[in-house]
Amino acid sequence: MVEFKIVEQAAIQRLGDASILEGRLIAPEPPESLAMIGDDRYLSVMCRRIFRAGLTHRLVDQRWPAFEIAFDDFSLERVAALEDTDLQRLSRDESLIRHRKKIFAVRDNAIAMQAIVDEFGSFGVWLAGWPEDEIVDLWLALRVRFTQLGGNSAPAFLRMCGKDTFLLTNWVVRALEKWGAYAGKTSSKGALQAVQDVFNRWESQSERDYCQISQILAFSID
Repeated sequence: MVEFKIVEQAAIQRLGDASILEGRLIAPEPPESLAMIGDDRYLSVMCRRIFRAGLTHRLVDQRWPAFEIAFDDFSLERVAALEDTDLQRLSRDESLIRHRKKIFAVRDNAIAMQAIVDEFGSFGVWLAGWPEDEIVDLWLALRVRFTQLGGNSAPAFLRMCGKDTFLLTNWVVRALEKWGAYAGKTSSKGALQAVQDVFNRWESQSERDYCQISQILAFSID
């Protein structure tokens, strides 16, 4: 596995200049900001990510104001109290995206989030306290606790929230192989831990955020 400075230099060469690379990198929210975000906003973002899966993001985003109205601004208490008949009605609502399983997942996830709030005080506190050098364990915890957060949906949700995480896009996976860091499937728990170890090492070398390391990886290959 090469040192990360070689990966970064390849990304700079592809983009043409170090300033161009820096201008395209994102920055995560600090833990104190994550802890202050309301539980309703986390539920909204989680559900938006779930509905985005398999659809164009623009379509989902255009309809999201209607979702906010339909689900009472994603109040955990009110959403968790919805009856099956309420959800069946919403799954037929033409102003929303009529996907029955995802509509019902909104209530399931409100209930799951309430359990975390009861234990930690808020979902944001729980999220903010999770160490980035164990971020794949957070992905797995989200997949277990919540509905419809399999595949890349858990890390994508974290990225949308501002939690520092890498993503395993096709570009990133290809770059990991190119630079001799990891090759093969990334779906098993053991594979994810091996990839986490790679990112931990590169984070130590570069002192960059995990989200930036995965971006640089994607920029480093043709």
